[in-house]
Amino acid sequence: MTGYIDPTREKFGEFRGLAEEGPIHMLNLVRLRDAAAYPDARKATGAEAYAAYGRESGPVFRRVGGRIAWVGDFRLMLIGPQEESWDHCFIAEYPSGAAFVEMVKDPEYQKAVVHRQAAVLDSRLIRLAPKKVGAGFGE
Repeated sequence: MTGYIDPTREKFGEFRGLAEEGPIHMLNLVRLRDAAAYPDARKATGAEAYAAYGRESGPVFRRVGGRIAWVGDFRLMLIGPQEESWDHCFIAEYPSGAAFVEMVKDPEYQKAVVHRQAAVLDSRLIRLAPKKVGAGFGE
């Protein structure tokens, strides 16, 4: 199985072309490899490599104004592909799409992302526009 790890150039261009609408939320669903797949063949588990990604990219994430808006533990796929499960589920908030782009282009972030690439077997990264929370569905 080939997973989704990095955005394509085309999708990143589409992301950058979206109109600025203030803060954005990025839904992250991450499935880790058992053993990290570093290009230099260094040894680590997927969890260890992902933790290194978090440690090294965290200062850049915070510097651009990022914060974790929500985090949860995956329990059960009630509706959807039963083979999908996720090791990390969280929503990262950025002050703007431009702040996310600034993070991704930062040289320190680019050094850290090698750990993410080694750690991740599959992922989903979905840009959302936060809305006011209502009392029901579809409001």
